[in-house]
Amino acid sequence: MRINRYISTSIGISRRKADHLIKNKMIIINDQVAELNSQVNSNDQVKYNNKVIQLPDLKTIIVNKPTGFVVSRNGQGSKTIYDLIPKKYHSLKPIGRLDKDSSGLLILTNDGLFANQLLHPSNLKLKQYIVELDRQLAKTDEIKLESGVELEDGLSYLKVKPTNRLRVVEVALFEGRNRQIRRTFEKLGYQVKSLNRTKFGKYTLNSLKLGEYKEINSND
Repeated sequence: MRINRYISTSIGISRRKADHLIKNKMIIINDQVAELNSQVNSNDQVKYNNKVIQLPDLKTIIVNKPTGFVVSRNGQGSKTIYDLIPKKYHSLKPIGRLDKDSSGLLILTNDGLFANQLLHPSNLKLKQYIVELDRQLAKTDEIKLESGVELEDGLSYLKVKPTNRLRVVEVALFEGRNRQIRRTFEKLGYQVKSLNRTKFGKYTLNSLKLGEYKEINSND
């Protein structure tokens, strides 16, 4: 493993900051000053500030988030996603967010590389949602959604697929801006009654029930 990744994962900083520590000769590998291109294996001892640092036990879980739960450590009076999972997972951080009124697939991890792979714009990970509207979506508006709807933070593109349920559509997108789906429909005069995320990249809920969680292998 490259040394900057080892440092980033071990002490929870960015790789850029890890490179800064290496350049300033603050990282020691087996009593030798680390270089930017240094590699680390399981037998090596790495020190920062004269203290040995180690990779954490990497864990990733999927939670089927119910509505009413905040994706934050501080719910400010509301329940949070950490109320749904055991304390051993409380150090994990969410990859992306779902607002309080939304439900569905949420991934939490302490694997920084995995999180970056899912979130970085260059990787374009598909996210799918089941969205219930206050009225049936017009075909003309479906075309507008796929052509791009102008929001205050830029064009929003949603790929929409009708379902066999009245006023319910399947929505797919590659972005993840704050309340993007809700704001996009509101721009066209619709109100989102419910929003449930069913897929993030290759990960799905499968048979996971509302409020349940399961551990996954992020290296798969």
